[in-house]
Amino acid sequence: MTDTTTSDGLDVFDLCIVGGGINGAGIARDAAGQGLKVVLLERKDLGAETSSASSKLVHGGLRYLEYFEFGLVRKALKERDVLLSIAPHIIHPMRFVLPHDPSMRPVWMVRAGLWLYDHLGGKSVLPKSQVVDLKTDARGAALRGDWGKGFAYSDCRVDDARLVVLNAMAAREKGAVVLTQEGCDYLSPEKDKKLWRVRLDSGKQLKARMIVNASGPWVRQFLGENGLVNLRNTPSVRLVRGSHIVVPKLYDGDHAFIIQNGDGRIVFAWPYYGFTAIGTTEVNMGTDPDHAAVIDAQEKAYLCQTASRIFNTDVTEQSVVSSWSGVRALLEDGAKDAKSATRDYKLYENNLQDCPVLSVFGGKITTYRKLAEDAMAIIGKTLGFEPKSWTGGEALPGGDIEGGDMAAFVAQKWRQYSWLPQGLIMRYALAYGTRMDVLLEGRGALRDLGRDLGHGLHVAELDYLKKHEWAREADDVLWRRTKLGLVADPTMVHTVANYLNRPVTNQGTSEAPQP
Repeated sequence: MTDTTTSDGLDVFDLCIVGGGINGAGIARDAAGQGLKVVLLERKDLGAETSSASSKLVHGGLRYLEYFEFGLVRKALKERDVLLSIAPHIIHPMRFVLPHDPSMRPVWMVRAGLWLYDHLGGKSVLPKSQVVDLKTDARGAALRGDWGKGFAYSDCRVDDARLVVLNAMAAREKGAVVLTQEGCDYLSPEKDKKLWRVRLDSGKQLKARMIVNASGPWVRQFLGENGLVNLRNTPSVRLVRGSHIVVPKLYDGDHAFIIQNGDGRIVFAWPYYGFTAIGTTEVNMGTDPDHAAVIDAQEKAYLCQTASRIFNTDVTEQSVVSSWSGVRALLEDGAKDAKSATRDYKLYENNLQDCPVLSVFGGKITTYRKLAEDAMAIIGKTLGFEPKSWTGGEALPGGDIEGGDMAAFVAQKWRQYSWLPQGLIMRYALAYGTRMDVLLEGRGALRDLGRDLGHGLHVAELDYLKKHEWAREADDVLWRRTKLGLVADPTMVHTVANYLNRPVTNQGTSEAPQP
């Protein structure tokens, strides 16, 4: 929509988006699809901070009903079904089982809340809630004590880090420039041209008609560093640490449990790559977004005690095989504690010398696409065009699976790639969807994938991730593009790190270096 360069030879973009988390990537996808010239800057890896450290759920937020957040829950429930339709390879339905504790909430209250949850978002492809008898239902076998009545309802699980990457891939395929390990070092306005001059961490420069500040926990810090904060009018964020633990599998089945605690907090437990994940805690973190988000002993003990109270298996700190923590930048709404703070978002536009900036405060992964649409409404008004709504009707990369039927898709891939182990096909299908055909193009035998670096991670997959998904470091591969970090030993980590520093091969059959 704009001239591609200025007289000084710098590239000119319509939008420069700062922050490669889910909101930045989602806005980049939407904007590029509108025909805007877009650049997305991420100082680390895509989704490296908050967006890869969520509870990995696409959900309406049942507990938000208790805080009368009906508008947010309705919006999230509608988005849950939209996201399931555009990314069925990384978003999957999951039943949540809620054992009923009569000392906390009466049956009528829970049933009323679930009825509202079933209907608030309109018609859904997911099954509605039901009452279950945990004495006879097989799902009750994992529970400690004499549980009787329970409830089951539907939501979805998601590979959060991959959701970010897929949005960035979609943005690039629409023409956006996506730069990782490259942040915004400094902004300066050029009032006479109504352009921002943007200096990158590398020292390179570009120009943009508008800045989108999607830097999450750093949203207000970014404004302050560039002279854009109006302390009276600019929204604030509440930084909350959310932590999760991973323990050996506590129960069979693909369902989750939602656990009510006497302190009013909710804890989830769900199947996680052969383990059980348990979370989340909510701890206020003050005002420093650079403070490392690491689970502390108190949080770990809290989650272990909660799980031990519910499940037949004792869960101790020695049981924990992994954990993750992230900083959630919640919109500050004056709530008395972290659990009751809103998960909604606010978009704030200001400018410096007629050069506009749009900042994103708050939000949750489930509503990122709607947030992007709301951002486009403001961007369109500012830049002078009428945005269209399109992102809910076009699959994310790999998500163009007929009818969203993953079982049929996997079965077809087992036939198509009969030379591959079925477990590896399943992992590829759930990570890459139809894009697994790009990874496997031109290959007809297991040896064509190159050396197995451990647990089915072949050099062909590393080449694919490096070429198509911005993988630069071992953590990018082992924790964000895959979850093989759960089983990787130090030798495998070292080998992957070494290989990523080598050029990408055409067929991915080169040998990885010895550790």
